[in-house]
Amino acid sequence: MVAHRLVETLRGRDGAGDWRVTVFGEEPHPAYDRVGLTGYTDHWDRVPMALPGNAYPDDDRVRLHVGSPVVAIDRAAKTVVTAAGDRYGYDTLVLATGSSAFVPPVPGHDLPNCHVYRTLDDLDAIRDSAEAARAAGRAGVVIGGGLLGLEAANALRGMGVPAVVVERAPRLMAQQLDQGGGALLARLIAELGIDVRVETGTDEIVAHPDGAGLTLRLTDGGSVDAGLVIFAAGIRPRDELARAAGLRTAERGGVLTDLTCRTDDPDVYAIGEVAAVEGRCYGLVAPGYATAEVVADRLLGGSATFPGADTATKLKLLGVDVASFGDALAEHPDSLEVTVNDAVHRTYAKLVLSDDAETLLGGVLVGDTSSYGLLRPMVGSRLPGDPMAFIAGPAGDTAAPGVAALPETAQICSCNNVSKGEITAAIAGGCTDVPALKACTGAGTACGSCVPLLKQLLEAEGVEQSRALCEHFQQSRAELFEIISVTGIRTFSGLVSRFGTGTGCDICKPVVASILASTGSDHILDGEQAALQDSNDHFLANIQRNGSYSVVPRVPGGEITPEHLILIGQIAQEFGLYTKITGGQRIDLFGARVDQLPAIWARLVDAGMESGHAYGKSLRTVKSCVGSRWCRYGQQDSTQLAIDLELRYRGLRAPHKIKMGVSGCARECAEARGKDVGVIATETGWNLYVGGNGGMTPAHAKLLAGDLDTDTLIRYIDRFLMFYIRTADRLQRTAPWIDTLDGGIDHLRDVVCDDSLGLAADFEAAMERHIAGYQCEWKGVLDDPEKLSRFVSFVNAPGAVDPTVSFTEDDGRKVPVPIGMPRLRESEE
Repeated sequence: MVAHRLVETLRGRDGAGDWRVTVFGEEPHPAYDRVGLTGYTDHWDRVPMALPGNAYPDDDRVRLHVGSPVVAIDRAAKTVVTAAGDRYGYDTLVLATGSSAFVPPVPGHDLPNCHVYRTLDDLDAIRDSAEAARAAGRAGVVIGGGLLGLEAANALRGMGVPAVVVERAPRLMAQQLDQGGGALLARLIAELGIDVRVETGTDEIVAHPDGAGLTLRLTDGGSVDAGLVIFAAGIRPRDELARAAGLRTAERGGVLTDLTCRTDDPDVYAIGEVAAVEGRCYGLVAPGYATAEVVADRLLGGSATFPGADTATKLKLLGVDVASFGDALAEHPDSLEVTVNDAVHRTYAKLVLSDDAETLLGGVLVGDTSSYGLLRPMVGSRLPGDPMAFIAGPAGDTAAPGVAALPETAQICSCNNVSKGEITAAIAGGCTDVPALKACTGAGTACGSCVPLLKQLLEAEGVEQSRALCEHFQQSRAELFEIISVTGIRTFSGLVSRFGTGTGCDICKPVVASILASTGSDHILDGEQAALQDSNDHFLANIQRNGSYSVVPRVPGGEITPEHLILIGQIAQEFGLYTKITGGQRIDLFGARVDQLPAIWARLVDAGMESGHAYGKSLRTVKSCVGSRWCRYGQQDSTQLAIDLELRYRGLRAPHKIKMGVSGCARECAEARGKDVGVIATETGWNLYVGGNGGMTPAHAKLLAGDLDTDTLIRYIDRFLMFYIRTADRLQRTAPWIDTLDGGIDHLRDVVCDDSLGLAADFEAAMERHIAGYQCEWKGVLDDPEKLSRFVSFVNAPGAVDPTVSFTEDDGRKVPVPIGMPRLRESEE
């Protein structure tokens, strides 16, 4: 990850292209998300683990060699030698060899089914052992009760294997939590069925005579029968390559560097977990990223130095919120501690203060970490107010000071080292929302935990975040949705008279039309609703540059019969239409006049085809591969699922268009992760991704849940779509909508998968109402003479043909002549 950050930073800043980078990796995969390693066990899909752009496609400045570790450095010749014996020269060498798992030298540590928890391959091996342990009814033992050990225990729990955590220290997470915080964490984790044993070591591991099980003999005299053992007892910097090359190393390991991350060889740098900056190694990603940024700057002639490390931690372990920051263990001389241990609300909070009780030095939070975002940036600063106001929790009666109390030097984003002063300067310079602050400062672009603080800073700086839809409605789109749902109002005039002003505009009218369509089954051209629609919805077709329209019948999942193909061809011939197969796996017919649309659609509807809703802010298509029916790699029937999804969600109106994709295996031929809703088959079910899109601001979909059965998958998609429709802003795609949610994808997962808001039943009922009320909008037009009467070029001359709609040919293709431009003529010779 750190090496990838270095390459990406260098690529972004080296505008002159001075540097050529060669990357050697020991593992057979490009860079992936090691911080989120446990997430791999949710889906066992390596694709979402990859860091964006990790293969450096189409960049001749970067060469990547995976599965090709460097085994020797010749500093005199300035070359490196790979395991294959290949030799490469360098001008500057950067060591990013990371660290390895520490395995205590207990007898039996190298027996079969003993593992470390470090790489994707490690987790695959753990899965194999876990399956055997589960079948035999044996537990999995994790040696180490730190962060990684608890993640490993959670992974075992997710694989259906009872977990036992053995920790030599007197508490869990001994490096981050004090005794009180560790005790509460152990209690909450034990309630989940995990056996926690602290102040206990392992004397030896003995294999059962049958070779299928293990017995751990513990230092407290007890023992545990297990099917597998995972060592998560810490890490050691991988400095052996540097040692062999004669580079200086730190007393406790790691390649010794100065604050520029340069070693004692001026042409060699070290970054990440292997770098001992002024003698200290950091096993966290944020300091690692900082070292990468420093070296990138130095390579480009800058003067950056290592800014120090923020070792603060905030995470959710087995559903328990945990955070520590600063001097969490009160190691400063004469420091004071303010503690609240709330047994009723199952929370623990401690602040560590200077001896005069004025300066915040650190803290611990377990069970409720809501104050972490405000407290962490204040470390080293005067605490603005009563310490109890920050940690008293539900019982407190004193409001905590807000973000305005933070000093300008307070670090808001620890991942990218962005201070409050830099953010307020960006706001003063014209940044008026969170996306602008992200683009300008980089804050919030890594883990995202500081996004709530960015919002608070905008408000504190007087930047009003207006939620008004337009000048006629002071409410946001989400608020109008709730008003319409609760009141039962079914007309724009009824809504604006009660909750708005004026007569409406081209912003609020289509929005209200969309909400009315989302909350009821009325035809969009019924009554006064017809006047609310924009130009495309008004004629149920997309207008083209010459005033003609396109015709797009639905082709669910891209599956089409020969009869429908022939019909489309006949219609195209008879009406002189241009045909195009789209990226959404259907056929568009271009060049129809508005008065021709009913006749064309009558033919299509009579043959059993229906509107593809290409004109609406609604579901467009569900793209699919052929899946297990035809493809030898297919793991599930992706085509049938795509058809089922498209028929389920057809006509569903939303704040913006919705696209979906279903791939039958990890090869991803349907490009599902580029869709608002993407589904990828696994051996046992489906992985669900959300929030992807193409366009001007492409976004990769994020994993919401893994290995789902079909019924659960559809239930989660129902909830996701209805939550989006209910709360998103006008013209907001799912990707930016997720980014604006406090808590992002994690909060969305809580809502959709865990029903944290208690709205799942409402979402599912709303979707069932939509399905029951669905009607093909074009069939509704064809059955209603009043609606049909609008499909004319001139209302005062219904039979007249619009003479401005014209076409020409270009290389044998029919092309439109844009309105206002003369018809092209063939040259005369």
